[in-house]
Amino acid sequence: MERLADFVKSKRQALKMTQQELALKAGVGYRFVRELEAGKTTLQLEKVNDVLKLFGHEVGPVPIERSSLLK
Repeated sequence: MERLADFVKSKRQALKMTQQELALKAGVGYRFVRELEAGKTTLQLEKVNDVLKLFGHEVGPVPIERSSLLK
């Protein structure tokens, strides 16, 4: 499964956009985009969706392996 950080970075690069350009178009800060692409685990969901909307996506529930819950 592709990580959110990798998804955003690959989509941004495919559109030949800089992190600054992505931040401006999504209406979020440059630092937010940097942290999102770095895989920061505590980000505002609304802002993540603002970025993902540019790529025609939004955050949603993803099934996890039940065995990973027992660790």
